[in-house]
Amino acid sequence: MTTMAKLIEYKVNTGKYNMDYDSFLLDEAIKNEEKEPIIRFYGWSPACVSLGRNQALFHINTEYCEANKIDIVKRVTGGRGLLHDDEVTYSFICPCDFLNNGESVISSYKEISSAIIEGFKNINIELELGGKKKVEASHDYCMLLSTGADLSFNGTKLIGSAQFRKQCYILQHGSILFSYDKNVIENIFNEKTQENSITCIKEINEALTREDIINAMTKGFKDYFSMIYNQI
Repeated sequence: MTTMAKLIEYKVNTGKYNMDYDSFLLDEAIKNEEKEPIIRFYGWSPACVSLGRNQALFHINTEYCEANKIDIVKRVTGGRGLLHDDEVTYSFICPCDFLNNGESVISSYKEISSAIIEGFKNINIELELGGKKKVEASHDYCMLLSTGADLSFNGTKLIGSAQFRKQCYILQHGSILFSYDKNVIENIFNEKTQENSITCIKEINEALTREDIINAMTKGFKDYFSMIYNQI
């Protein structure tokens, strides 16, 4: 059966609004028994630290955040803390059975990430799943970690994603850095950023815009799932 994805256009909102809205969209998908995916793109203002659902606040320099008007929110998804500032964030919501192996967390990450990889080919950026760095348990800043859910450029992390599952539905969202301030990250998370541990769009191709990224990813989602599942 052919279905159409619901696309929610890019908007900039507070961290609380963004996280609440992702949760709301997931609950609405469940309530309405949506068969097609929901794809959303958004930005953050003011800058905001999101904490994984099980991450404690003591890892964060809250005094620095307050002094610099940086919000702090909790995500429904897991993982570690992340600073959202100059970036595009995506969220992808679908029933588990929309994917080929949606019941498997690992397989679902691979399938959704494959669509993103396909999208970035439209702007001549070749991404790969995972990274070359080993996971270090001491890191509290998500972008310093390397997991199977990451998307990397030349072995350096560009996109970090996280998932939450509820009543056989998946919410996956992820952060695509346009730029980052090393000093701000180090002050918030009280740890040094390793050289070549993070990359961003401006380091890869400074001419690219948010619209370029959103259009490329939207096309990637549609092309990939049309090709593999004939569903979008």
